[in-house]
Amino acid sequence: MSLLGKKFPGLLASPMTPFFAAGAIVLYGVNSLQNALSNTAEFKNDPRNPNAKPGNGH
Repeated sequence: MSLLGKKFPGLLASPMTPFFAAGAIVLYGVNSLQNALSNTAEFKNDPRNPNAKPGNGH
């Protein structure tokens, strides 16, 4: 007796391929937007910004 129940034969990754691709595209877009917004004038000198210059108020 299996703890996970009966195993059914079938594909798993093949029907999910469009969702994996869409997730990768969304993550790339969010990363690009975050990088673009972190270099704006409003956040350029924010100490939480990883691209900020060291010694900008610390």
